[in-house]
Amino acid sequence: MSKQKLTNNQKRRIQSNKERTLSDYQQRKKGKRDNLEWQDEMLGEIQSGRVISRYALHADIENSDGEIFRCNLRRTINNVVVGDFVLWRAGRERLQGISGVVEAVRARKNVLSRPDYYDGIKPIAANVDKIFVVSAMLPRFSSNIIDRYLVICESLGIEPILILNKIDLCSPQEREEIERLFEIYRNIGYRVLMISAQTGENMQQMAKLLREGCAIFVGQSGVGKSSLLNTLQPHLALQTGAVSENSGLGQHTTTVSRLIRLNGGGEVIDSPGIREFGVWHLDAATITNGYREFQPYLGGCKFRDCKHLDDPGCVLRKAVEEGKINSLRFENYHRLILALDENKAQRHFVTN
Repeated sequence: MSKQKLTNNQKRRIQSNKERTLSDYQQRKKGKRDNLEWQDEMLGEIQSGRVISRYALHADIENSDGEIFRCNLRRTINNVVVGDFVLWRAGRERLQGISGVVEAVRARKNVLSRPDYYDGIKPIAANVDKIFVVSAMLPRFSSNIIDRYLVICESLGIEPILILNKIDLCSPQEREEIERLFEIYRNIGYRVLMISAQTGENMQQMAKLLREGCAIFVGQSGVGKSSLLNTLQPHLALQTGAVSENSGLGQHTTTVSRLIRLNGGGEVIDSPGIREFGVWHLDAATITNGYREFQPYLGGCKFRDCKHLDDPGCVLRKAVEEGKINSLRFENYHRLILALDENKAQRHFVTN
């Protein structure tokens, strides 16, 4: 009988398995992998805790007394993110620097996720009460990016607060222009704050909004999210990054997600910056519903599959023409729908 030849794909798969096995063995020797099998006799009673930091292989859990324990995660848990309330058990002794194990994640009020072309939907924070959507004149201000975040907030039922940071860098003319732009959002019910971490303008008002519940700051890199937290709580000394003179883009500064308790009250989840928050994990209907000013008109179009472009009998288009819906928001809506289709096509190409 002739020996069957392996295909190139089979060869690559075998080589990949060998490399993965070798990597696992080397990491176990260095104590980097969770090779501990926690038995009942090694652990204390089940107790409640909160995830305050999340690393690749472990999580830091805070107990009811404010003590922090670095824990392994049971392999049966799909994901654990900062802000999660968990059930965990402390070890009777520390093993390889680990003090316990997370047994289960309690039901979440909500979970904020970001889409990733290779990893699919990646959770980044849970049980969030407010999302501060931070923008600045530099890097380049984009109402389209603001609308991306607002759609996410609306889909999760989380209150968004729009922040324009670095207002001290605006000329009087620029400030007047940006005030007119943000009036669009005020008119549809969003809270807006013009602030400056440098001069302190409106920082006390923002601190007041932060005092209750758990918040997260989102926005492009370089808009000053870390600078705002440093101003609110100086001892944090979070790393900040300048905007590149060449690209006009900010540099990512936060590397590990963690929950910060503010001295004045409230909590902030400091999570790695997201340059642009994609929405391709949402469907078109969710994006449409994410525009709150559309709500009175949805379902009123002549055709059920109306694309809200040049379709006859489109009530959204008519509302725009009559000035009841802002034309810039309407344009941003169609950009998001178009980006949704393009990104899904690209993802299909990447994963096939």
